[in-house]
Amino acid sequence: MLKTAKFGGSSVSSAEQFRKVKAIIDEDDSRRIVVVSAAGKRSSADHKLTDLLYLCHAHLTYGVSCEEIFNSICQRFIEIRDDLGLSYRVEEELEALKRHLNKDISVDYLVSRGEYLTSRLMAEYIGFHFVDASECIFMNYDGTFDTAGIAIAVKKALSEFGKIVIPGFYGSLPGGKIKVMSRGGSDITGALAAAAAGADVYENWTDVSGILMADPRIVQNPRPISRITYAELRELAFMGASVLHEESVLPVKEAGIALNIRNTNASSDCGTMIVPSIGKEDPEDERFITGIAGRRNFDIITVRSRNMRVNQSLRQALEIFEHYKVNTEHITLGLDSFAVVASAAQIGEDLYNICSELQKTLRADDVQIQEGIALVAAVGRKMTFRPGISGKLFQALGREGVNIKTIAQGSDELSIIIGVDNSQYETAVRVLYESFAG
Repeated sequence: MLKTAKFGGSSVSSAEQFRKVKAIIDEDDSRRIVVVSAAGKRSSADHKLTDLLYLCHAHLTYGVSCEEIFNSICQRFIEIRDDLGLSYRVEEELEALKRHLNKDISVDYLVSRGEYLTSRLMAEYIGFHFVDASECIFMNYDGTFDTAGIAIAVKKALSEFGKIVIPGFYGSLPGGKIKVMSRGGSDITGALAAAAAGADVYENWTDVSGILMADPRIVQNPRPISRITYAELRELAFMGASVLHEESVLPVKEAGIALNIRNTNASSDCGTMIVPSIGKEDPEDERFITGIAGRRNFDIITVRSRNMRVNQSLRQALEIFEHYKVNTEHITLGLDSFAVVASAAQIGEDLYNICSELQKTLRADDVQIQEGIALVAAVGRKMTFRPGISGKLFQALGREGVNIKTIAQGSDELSIIIGVDNSQYETAVRVLYESFAG
């Protein structure tokens, strides 16, 4: 058994959090690859080291002293080192970095030092060998990754040292220059390392005990999701659920590796296991709805025309939306009509221009607009095998006076999506949760 364990910023924010990480690593000898983010916030009033490093660069760019900010960064690292009784001479690294603090310093190099130094401390504390991400996470100029090169480097380091720590969030370009990833890049590093090593499980340790069935700001104490497929995760993320970004799970998804979201502050919790597939007879989870998610602020544009040639009209309509750089979320078809759902933020001030072009190009009898629409999705792999789900869903919403504006169901039957007024969004989420999961 081989596990890759990634620890986010909240998991390494202080010496106390370092101790929790060590306890987690020590309890399972199969955790042999550890990926570490930069130290995060210790409290709501605190700052992430990554943010402070970006702020330093902004100060340097505009010729403003960043000494006070940089000193606070140094203090964080020294406090962690001293509290844990480590021998790593972090001051020497920081002094060398300070000598290069000018407007010409690479922002990628400067910001990457948060992960680099946090990982150096972690490697000494847990007794693993430190492997710089620049030596094993290889990025191409077009933003893609050299997965073959990463696999060779990670396997070689693992074979040579047995247990390794890799900094997250950055890698190196073909010429060796440091390059950081987008926000959440440490998740990508962890997934790349897990896939490269052929890990059995990729553990993503954070400050929540997995994925919840609904937004806790709307539903009080929603149940955690114990097991979910990558397909269901994609549906929930698309509908606005706060889960891992798709790019950060793609390497392990393609490799068929299970991803386990765990809580560093509650390590006994099993968290959420994300897997390629779950058999329809799986006895572990009897709920046929896995999760509920949604987003506000959509527009529904309905086009009606007698004797409409739907295929031609729909093609022309989509070309108009594409011209205005608007992605269509859902489309419903009728005999002489169709309706397009799109983000109000994307449509912006072009709403009436789009409607005008639709009417003119399609020679429509009528074009109607419904603004202020929220989309709510009930996602679940087992809905396919349970007759009457849609009827029960609509009945539950009807009892609470929720007026459904539009309905869509994916061809894979993983989700049922309804449109309601923005004002009824939270009610719809609560009703669905209480009816199917509460």
